[in-house]
Amino acid sequence: MRHLPNLICLVRLALIWPVATALYGHQYGLALALFFVAAASDGLDGYLAKRFNWISELGKVLDPTADKLLLVTVFVESTWLGLVPWWVTAAAVARDVMIALGAIVYRAWFGPLRGRPTIISKINTAAQLLYLMAVMLGAAAAFPPHGVLRALAIIVVVTTALSGLNYAQAFSRRAWAAVAKGGHDARQARMAPGREDPDGDSGGKGAKRIA
Repeated sequence: MRHLPNLICLVRLALIWPVATALYGHQYGLALALFFVAAASDGLDGYLAKRFNWISELGKVLDPTADKLLLVTVFVESTWLGLVPWWVTAAAVARDVMIALGAIVYRAWFGPLRGRPTIISKINTAAQLLYLMAVMLGAAAAFPPHGVLRALAIIVVVTTALSGLNYAQAFSRRAWAAVAKGGHDARQARMAPGREDPDGDSGGKGAKRIA
């Protein structure tokens, strides 16, 4: 049972293709239903993992990967179909690319990057999911009005920018902390007993000369 959250993540990944196919076929009602199931699964696997401590290293990779692939796929295709303005998709994709590249660079230089999604990141994800569902609903049923969709689009862009800046700040802060820790450890190693001091003499030799 502890692997249930990972299985739900795999289901979410498997739903990406049907959602994209339904959108391409202008079956917006079906696309909305499938997308809603995928979005709900995101909350479900997170709840199960935390509630029963079914947290795994695989899940830490699968969950954000499934989320980003789902959102990026739907954003790009919706823009291609003329449902979502290009500037909204550009902001969403740029943020995810920045986060992915930042994580890769951090891992390559400083080691594994550990942490939890920030509040603004969660708000941004919720805003993106709500916006895309509203877009599909609008394409299927001509509701909500264009003004509401425009307002939601602006909210998505604003929260996306804030989330991106927040992640950039977090990466920078952790990188500087890692650099500072490395320098401190190096100084401690140089000052350790048996190592030569800055004047070129070890503590033991100096003591003998003084004696």
